[in-house]
Amino acid sequence: MNKILIKNGTLITMNKNREIIERGNVLISGNKISKISKNDIKIDNDTCVLDAKNKVIMPGLIDSHGHAGHSIIKTLGTGNSEDWIKACLKTYATGSSINFWKADAALSSLEKLKSGVTSSLILFGGGTDLIRSDDTIYAQSYADTYKKSGIRSQIAVGPNRPPYPQKFYSKENRKTINTDVDHQIEITKELISKRNSKIDDKVSFCLSAPKFFPNEIKNKENIKKISYIYDAVMELREKYDVIFTQDGHKEGSISVTDKFGGLDKWSLLSHSIDLTTEDLDSIYTKNPTIVHNPSSNYSIMGRCPAPELIDKGIRVVIGSDGAAPDRGFDMFRHMSQCMHYHRTFFKDTSIMPPGKVLEMVTIDAAEGFGLEDSIGSIEEGKIADIILIDMFKPHLLPMNMPVSRLTYYANASDVDTVIVDGKIAMLNRKPTMVNEEEILNFAQEESNIMIKENKFEDLTKLPENFWGKSRL
Repeated sequence: MNKILIKNGTLITMNKNREIIERGNVLISGNKISKISKNDIKIDNDTCVLDAKNKVIMPGLIDSHGHAGHSIIKTLGTGNSEDWIKACLKTYATGSSINFWKADAALSSLEKLKSGVTSSLILFGGGTDLIRSDDTIYAQSYADTYKKSGIRSQIAVGPNRPPYPQKFYSKENRKTINTDVDHQIEITKELISKRNSKIDDKVSFCLSAPKFFPNEIKNKENIKKISYIYDAVMELREKYDVIFTQDGHKEGSISVTDKFGGLDKWSLLSHSIDLTTEDLDSIYTKNPTIVHNPSSNYSIMGRCPAPELIDKGIRVVIGSDGAAPDRGFDMFRHMSQCMHYHRTFFKDTSIMPPGKVLEMVTIDAAEGFGLEDSIGSIEEGKIADIILIDMFKPHLLPMNMPVSRLTYYANASDVDTVIVDGKIAMLNRKPTMVNEEEILNFAQEESNIMIKENKFEDLTKLPENFWGKSRL
């Protein structure tokens, strides 16, 4: 059995008592945490020893909402989100090859690995409702490539928003594919049925469905179409016991999801801004997980009432909403943004304390995924998803108050070592399972191809008023 001893570090356990152990030691046997101690742990000669002096030992970070495809396309259309969204929609539906999705998976998983993110929830597309659901090969290729990095992910797939048929283009076969809702549901079923184990297979599939607003359920024909989608998706969710996620909730859409049976403890709802009284009633009754995206454009346009929901006993976690035009997968950045976002609103620096935001990207997120018994904290018997943070740096001294230093001052580049499922995926900032240079070259090549083939060259030019003005 492979063993790893992490010794002599500041251990932030995130266990029930939120115990912090100075000069703590953690023994990993196979893929499990077998012993935690303040004292030396006896080991045999075959044990790999990692000295964590001047480092924090903590659970891997969990990103509860992001997008596949965005990493390769994130730099286009600087300053104009509408241009960027249009580019996403065009690329994902008709302008993306299998290699595009492989390159995005390789790049985004590498960025997460180097940021200390050991588990994430990814919507397979975006914008907010376009999922590449014409063929299984795209999502399956994405998942296979993502898995090579060694980190975990759940990839959300499902049918798209009406009207149907919807057009996709297969670059591999050079043909247009017009899909109806039944075809997209069948593709979703095939993906979910083959790969749904959240622990045994580190990269698995979960479910999504388009959100709808109150004005869209005012006639019987729309209700019939929406019911058909939700009935099919909820049947798959129950059969395969996977989580369900939706993107871009606001202004009554949560209450609509509730009406069609999409709200429960297994639901994760992103953004959740400008909630109505009906939304709040549904949340308090059904107790879903709210995924707050403090760095997203939605959080500029509206407000997620995260502190108020937390005080009502609702689980609120943090998602990067990455990658996108102005944000990546650095969860330290998003924790800091979360604190400042709500402190500015309330004009109160006591809102969203460091300990709470760290819970939101570790144990709370694990609970939202239904994996609190396996990941999210460092406890004996749990799976070893652990990161080491180098805290002996100018911006992280003096060496006290470790949780405050992590959430206020740390960033992705401070992550030194990443262990997932008991295996070292990054050591001294060098990935051990993938070739970083090869991934970067592959991603750049596919980005160049995507821009050229979709005629996006104008989206790489600086817009008017980029320099010297207060507004584009």
